[in-house]
Amino acid sequence: MRTLIGMILGCLLTIGVVYVHDSMATSTVANETAAGTSRAIVNWDVAKSEWVEVKENVRMAWLKLKANVS
Repeated sequence: MRTLIGMILGCLLTIGVVYVHDSMATSTVANETAAGTSRAIVNWDVAKSEWVEVKENVRMAWLKLKANVS
């Protein structure tokens, strides 16, 4: 159980650190720093659209499973 909690916590910590890094990277561009020196690691718009698609697929799978059981 500790291993599972550790893996989940590690994933959340990794995502949080990358988000903070990316927000700092984009703010330095806004402060007129050269765009080539600091780039974002994740394209957050694409990540958001993929997450929405995953949630929709899980919802559809749940509805299919529920329909097959009843």
